[in-house]
Amino acid sequence: MQKLIKIAVLLTLSLFLTTQQIYYLAFADSQFNYLSVTGPCNLEFPRDHGPHPGYRTEWWYYTGNLTSENGNHYGFQLTFFRSQISPPGSEKNWPQPPSAWRTQQIYLGHAAISDISGKHHLQAECVSREALDMAGSDRNEGKTAIFIRDWSLHIGSNHHVIKVTTDEFAFELSLTPVKPPVLHGSAGYSRKGSTPERASCYYSFTRLNTKGILSEEGKTELVEGVSWMDHEFSTAVLEAGLAGWDWFSLQLSDKTEVMCFLLRKDDGGLSPVSSGTFVDAFGATRHLANNDFKIEVLETWKSPTSNAVYPAKWRLLIFPLSIQLTIVPNLADQEMQTLKSTGVTYWEGSVSLKGTKEGLAIIGQGYVELTGYAGSFDAPM
Repeated sequence: MQKLIKIAVLLTLSLFLTTQQIYYLAFADSQFNYLSVTGPCNLEFPRDHGPHPGYRTEWWYYTGNLTSENGNHYGFQLTFFRSQISPPGSEKNWPQPPSAWRTQQIYLGHAAISDISGKHHLQAECVSREALDMAGSDRNEGKTAIFIRDWSLHIGSNHHVIKVTTDEFAFELSLTPVKPPVLHGSAGYSRKGSTPERASCYYSFTRLNTKGILSEEGKTELVEGVSWMDHEFSTAVLEAGLAGWDWFSLQLSDKTEVMCFLLRKDDGGLSPVSSGTFVDAFGATRHLANNDFKIEVLETWKSPTSNAVYPAKWRLLIFPLSIQLTIVPNLADQEMQTLKSTGVTYWEGSVSLKGTKEGLAIIGQGYVELTGYAGSFDAPM
């Protein structure tokens, strides 16, 4: 689910809009509504790999674990966010004459590599409006392209290509899905709260064979491994009383995968809509209700930068599948600080796992996202 990061709307407006535009958008917002996810998503591919304007927030999210030809180990993450800053129809109230800078869509990007062998984490962020070829999307002949300046994502009929260039690192990766898209929740309708509109449309590619190049501080290596992709869109925000979420994407050595998320309450409890998905080796899915699994925190880690205290080791129990896993970060400090884009501090990191499934030993790898530990969190779902 990417993952699901707060879009700082007021910050975005101050960066990209004039005072007059803000006035008109505020006026328009009182008369028009964003689209809401309230029931079946009716996802179709390749159509729904593309953007869904009208919904407030959308993201395309990639994580993976890679090994270089020299035996070095890396984790990576790349997320493109689309944030619609005014509801559908509100553009009719914008000032005239039109400007080439005018747009309803803002694109934001987060990228990082975790150099497991070198024991350090590098991150970058970018943001641009969908105007003057600075950022945007294209959908043509069944293919989807998303870009922010020189960061890009292309989804084709049988592979994905992602590319990031920053001052400290870069990567260009080709990702080939091993299984078809996995629809979470009820055929892609993923509840995140107590009312129908507290939901998102959510699917994943849970296992993508990955090859490409990765550069870090002037050193370039050929890499390969396995990745995960999430695509999610929604308008709803976290409802009152929720502090944040813990999200897990796990790839097991028997070619199965697990996604699960915990929505944490302010009082320390969990929302009953916390849930997950198990994907078997052939791509068939099983929904995991909140009482089908349990995640216990075994250790914590305190960030020397934000002073946030994050879970840093977990035990995952999936009762109907007889799965018991211990999950550990491959690097303690994989904290993301995104003051130049979303304004959110969160932990997003590569993990390893081992345990048993139906009494047999199993290992694996994955990624974990932790939000709401570094302060209050008001996020689109």
